[in-house]
Amino acid sequence: MTSEDIYGLDLEDRISLKRVEGIRTDLTDITEVEYRALRLERVVLVGIGSPSMPQEEVHRSFAELQLLAETAGSNVLAAMMQTRKEPDSATYLGSGKVRELAELVAQVEADTVICDGELTAAQLRNLEDIVKVKVVDRTALILDIFAQHAKSKEGKAQVELAQLTYMRQRLRGWGSSLSRQVGGRAAGGAGIGGRGPGETKIETDRRRISSRISRLRAQLKHMQATREVKRSARERSEIPSAAIVGYTNAGKSSLLNAITGAGVLVDDSLFATLDPTTRRTQTPSGREYTLTDTVGFIRRLPTQLVESFASTLEESVNADLLIHVVDACDPDPNGQIGAVREVLAGIEAHQIPEQIVINKIDLVDEPTRISLHNHYPDAVLVSVRTGEGLDALLARIDQRLPELTRKMELLIPYERGDLLDRIHRTGKVLDVEHSAAGTHVTALADRVLEAVLEPFESPRE
Repeated sequence: MTSEDIYGLDLEDRISLKRVEGIRTDLTDITEVEYRALRLERVVLVGIGSPSMPQEEVHRSFAELQLLAETAGSNVLAAMMQTRKEPDSATYLGSGKVRELAELVAQVEADTVICDGELTAAQLRNLEDIVKVKVVDRTALILDIFAQHAKSKEGKAQVELAQLTYMRQRLRGWGSSLSRQVGGRAAGGAGIGGRGPGETKIETDRRRISSRISRLRAQLKHMQATREVKRSARERSEIPSAAIVGYTNAGKSSLLNAITGAGVLVDDSLFATLDPTTRRTQTPSGREYTLTDTVGFIRRLPTQLVESFASTLEESVNADLLIHVVDACDPDPNGQIGAVREVLAGIEAHQIPEQIVINKIDLVDEPTRISLHNHYPDAVLVSVRTGEGLDALLARIDQRLPELTRKMELLIPYERGDLLDRIHRTGKVLDVEHSAAGTHVTALADRVLEAVLEPFESPRE
């Protein structure tokens, strides 16, 4: 299957759609592992579809793979699909399709093949031996995009950990390096652990990667402790929290900016946000709460990423409300929602109350709006770009944050202004009256605030 079968465009037309040249996506090798730089330039997409898989799902899968490749800086020249029950254990594709792939790669002068699946080291090696160009699987592609977008120290450490975990399972040598031994003085300064009866270069690389992974995990554990301190401070002040979750490029960062004016990066690309951003804001009724933007999800999100970004995803686990943003323009919103909920279930965040928000509603026609409303009756339809529906969303957030359940009559001493401030921030003040004994306050409080204020209860006579 060629590109015109998938996208309805002639090969010549696709090649003529030139993009900005000069973009490179290098994997930095800090461990001296023999891992060639990943440069995605002129690529051919390859995938396998089950006979039971609907054709629409095949097209969606390839369209998403194309978007991933272009986000990484590639020109997609062609695509090839094979229908079979499961990938070939040796070459991913069947032997006949692999030969067709080699011919297609030579014809379009591609320098990279991207497979829509996770390949073993043997499959990668065998495919490269046949097609004579670099072969990249879906996981490596997503890891590379994450590497481009990581900005903070924690984000970079998380991406590096995911890359090294992936690489450790797929180490392979080139040329004589497979049989190279180190031992005794021949170790060339390898030092303790590199001497002795001998060790292959690939074993040395694997040990170095394992050592680096251990150091990264220790660093991330320290960073996680710092994050927990900040979170504990928020919890002590009893400020409710909401986390924005959703599929990548659904508009999560735009929503955070629209509600809080955070000014975080907004980019029409996949995984533009990797580092969580938390801002304080207020509900329409005046209650303070925190709103956090989190990393976007995607179908078949690599396990390495879920594990490495555990500390980032914890912002979702500890939230009082999940604001689940869905792209109204996506042809398969159910697939988006399912992919996000699958990851949330994996980090045990599926029990947290969820509010579906369907974004980009200004880009769809009226029948689609009606269909979305009928299919998701409890969702709020918004357009972050135009502001449509944002007031309704803010009102819904106000309703769904932890409820203020008890009305209390209080007498707050004048020296406890901190309590009065806390009531204003996390409760709801109904009436205030000053007297010689202190400030009489009638307020609504949730269970946590109620426990703090009980010693100051003083019904008015």
